[in-house]
Amino acid sequence: MARLRTDPATGLNPSEARQRLDQYGQNRLVAEKRESLLEAFLEELREPLIVLLLLTGILYGIWGELSDTVTIFAVIIIVTSIEVFNERRAAGAIGALQKLAEPTATVYRAGQYINIPAEEIVPGDVILLQAGRRVPADARLITSVGLMADEAALTGESAPVDKDAMITLLEGTVLAERRNMVFSGTTISTGHGTAIVVATSATTELGHIAHLAHRVKPPRTPLQLAMRDLSGWLVWIALGFSTIIPLLGWLRGQPLSQMILTGLSLIFATIPEEAPIIITMVLALGAYRLSKRQTIVKRLKAVETLGSVTVIATDKTGTLTENRMEVNQVIQVESAVSTSQLLEMAVLCNQARRSGDNINNFVGDPLETALLRAAQHAGMSIEEIRQMHPLHAEFAFDNSRKRMSVAYRTDNTLKVIVKGAPEAILPLTIVRDQGFSDQVRQMAAEGLRVLAFAEKTVPVETLTQETAESQLRLAGFIGLADPPRPESGPAIAASRAAGIRPLMITGDHPLTAQAVARRVGLVEAENSRVVTGIELDALSDIELREIVTQVSLFARTTPEHKLRIVQALQANHERVAVTGDGVNDAPALAAADIGIAMGETGTDVAREAADMVLADDNYATLLHAVEEGRGLFENLKKGVRYYLACKVALVSITLLAVLVGAPVPFAPVHIILMELFMDLAASVTFVAELPETDLMKQPPRDPQIPFMNRRMVLSIFTAAAGLFMAVSAAYLITWLSGANQQQAQTVAFLAWLIGHVLLAFNLRSERQPLFQLGLFSNRLMTVWAAATFLFILVVAWIPGIQALFKISAPNLNQWALLLGAALLGTFWIEGRKWLIFRGSRKD
Repeated sequence: MARLRTDPATGLNPSEARQRLDQYGQNRLVAEKRESLLEAFLEELREPLIVLLLLTGILYGIWGELSDTVTIFAVIIIVTSIEVFNERRAAGAIGALQKLAEPTATVYRAGQYINIPAEEIVPGDVILLQAGRRVPADARLITSVGLMADEAALTGESAPVDKDAMITLLEGTVLAERRNMVFSGTTISTGHGTAIVVATSATTELGHIAHLAHRVKPPRTPLQLAMRDLSGWLVWIALGFSTIIPLLGWLRGQPLSQMILTGLSLIFATIPEEAPIIITMVLALGAYRLSKRQTIVKRLKAVETLGSVTVIATDKTGTLTENRMEVNQVIQVESAVSTSQLLEMAVLCNQARRSGDNINNFVGDPLETALLRAAQHAGMSIEEIRQMHPLHAEFAFDNSRKRMSVAYRTDNTLKVIVKGAPEAILPLTIVRDQGFSDQVRQMAAEGLRVLAFAEKTVPVETLTQETAESQLRLAGFIGLADPPRPESGPAIAASRAAGIRPLMITGDHPLTAQAVARRVGLVEAENSRVVTGIELDALSDIELREIVTQVSLFARTTPEHKLRIVQALQANHERVAVTGDGVNDAPALAAADIGIAMGETGTDVAREAADMVLADDNYATLLHAVEEGRGLFENLKKGVRYYLACKVALVSITLLAVLVGAPVPFAPVHIILMELFMDLAASVTFVAELPETDLMKQPPRDPQIPFMNRRMVLSIFTAAAGLFMAVSAAYLITWLSGANQQQAQTVAFLAWLIGHVLLAFNLRSERQPLFQLGLFSNRLMTVWAAATFLFILVVAWIPGIQALFKISAPNLNQWALLLGAALLGTFWIEGRKWLIFRGSRKD
């Protein structure tokens, strides 16, 4: 305390904390270093395909005209800039998500507990340690109550380690035996305490280890891996056609230099180098869009998995309810115990603390903060009560006991107070049960969360948990209400319409769970079956697999039960999303197809195990995330379908012309420009596409079906066929009618540019006609299309630009031919959708 100039009674003041933050820096293990724009641009220029394009430009300068070389290099700059922009945009989205997902910590400053980002902690800060929270920095304990820390990440010790603030250790004590210290990166398993921060960032024990390790990139998602493998195959196919086509052209008498340039341009345009980037960008930007809807994605695989969820296993409190716990009933069992005495017991057997200037702000478990608010509302001073009753011992709450107990010194005796679930308290009391269970059931049936309180007085002596929690006198019950969220009912109905089955898995009383489930429409009948944890223990794994197909409501469950339910659902080939907030929820969150932690009430351990975090703990937000995930996957399919269809069409058009003895239909500069427009559409505009209105009426996607399945491949080739026939017909008709090569190439090039824009608009949806979507509802695509058509007008009508891009002005017949061919070759897709739409309306 003296060395760090810290007073645990008040903590640091804000101005001192700011000075120390400037002195010590942010509490980060690794300093962020972002590549500059110039470095990114130069790195992109070293890519093999860009080097190939540079070679093409140089060869143009040797075999062609200087203007050709200038044009090629201008296109190189534009293409490279687009690549850099897309990659930095995706990286920026991921970086923003990481910022959102960073943990917070509770610190004591200027006599108040406040929550701050963990990176703002400084040496000398007094931090609050709570079960389930990650330790944000190395710290010396000041107080500890039943405190245990999981230090496996640091020491490899698998079992949680007991911590004790009151012991002193010799200097040089090995790390694993420093029981009066907690360390950055470890987590508090049970109990609570306070500590003074002694080291942050790289000076922590974890920081010493971190600088020895190299930073690793997050693993690729299954879809990214599949697309990388697909791209590998397509590269060889593209190289083959890019070699065969120029070779055939040369054998048929076309100039060798022109064919070499054509081959190099075809390699650049047909190798699907953008495909993996498109997927990464769609997933990253999609994850960023999810963050705008209160859903923080920690792992990109969750974005592609969202659309395949068939079951959502959710808890009750905070997700389906408002997590606005309020004391609704206070019932005294004995006449000797008044309401104020029962509330006083609730204040003393309580780990929550006041936070900030607002007297109604507390940090801690929502149940415990609600008890403090009720006591305060009754005119009681929480600080005075706690000062008048010095704590002697505390046995923290755990999920197996479902209770906590404290002992306070009063004169020459100890007063023990125990709080917990009624079924966990009643067996420990002297009275046992005199109809109290019926009273609890009645309260639970009204949707109340019921806590039982018991007490006893014992002599001052060494107190164990067993002696503290035996031969108790029942004092009373407190019922707390947590109303269902208004949006929960519609969200439950919408999830069913989307083919997703909702389940509730809660530790609450069966009747309470049933009451809330009825109110939100999760179950309908009042006597709907509820399976309790005790019943689950009696079921074999095979029996449980059968039960989970019939029952949607599970109560009085432990985390072990939750894990078994998830595994049984997965054994039935369901794709399961699970919500959780506690330390012990981590196994189920990790085992689920998508683990979803609560952002408001979730512990750091739960967030660490999860794939996503719900910032507002709301079931409706979870359903919005599923909708967003489905839409992202659909957009990804549309973007890849369009991108590959254009490449297939380009190769086919060029190959057909060579096979029939006509000149290559595109000049090399045309091919390079076509690639530029293709990349823009595929990698940018499809990301912004709005979901089709029937998206959440479709069944969940089966993840076992490959991304490039038969239907996807067929749709790529059918879309390519229309563009291929349109451009080939326009080119060959013009060529065979006696036009020269430049005129024929102009018609082919302009037909391609118009056709591939129309194809993009037609591929915006799979089921809905374009008139339903709105022709201009995708603003990015509209801007891209307008830029493309403006480019067409410029190159077709301005003489100097015509020469630069090897274009001659088309006559009216040629305009009619290329426009008609482009419309017919692409809008047949829209006609098919319209017929399907009419048929579905009749049905």
